[in-house]
Amino acid sequence: MLGTVGRDALGAPCIDLSEYGDIIQKEIEETYLHYKNIFVDKFVIMPNHVHMIIIIDDENGAPRASRPTTALIPMVIAILKKKTNKMYGFDMWQTSYHDRIIRDKDEYQREWQYIDENPARWLEDEYFK
Repeated sequence: MLGTVGRDALGAPCIDLSEYGDIIQKEIEETYLHYKNIFVDKFVIMPNHVHMIIIIDDENGAPRASRPTTALIPMVIAILKKKTNKMYGFDMWQTSYHDRIIRDKDEYQREWQYIDENPARWLEDEYFK
């Protein structure tokens, strides 16, 4: 388990990370150290999964227009899994993940809001136990 849903000082739902969640958070926050053109713009670690918005810039600092998931996103995810599994001492990730390209500002805002509000919806999650 990566964490539990708790409440912040104002009573809003938030995630209280476990030691595994802490490791994942550190690795996500340090993504920019390993890649000059990739950074995680928004993320949330849920009790049993992670949501991220990953930004990929070309050499000029402009967002890429082509489909970057064919090579870069799988590489970022694979390295994250490999590093955290090594720290955990066991393989704790599922074999697949879901990705999608955010195509415009409206879709970006919807995904940002979804990630931001995900902890508040945890009790409604199909995987909540």
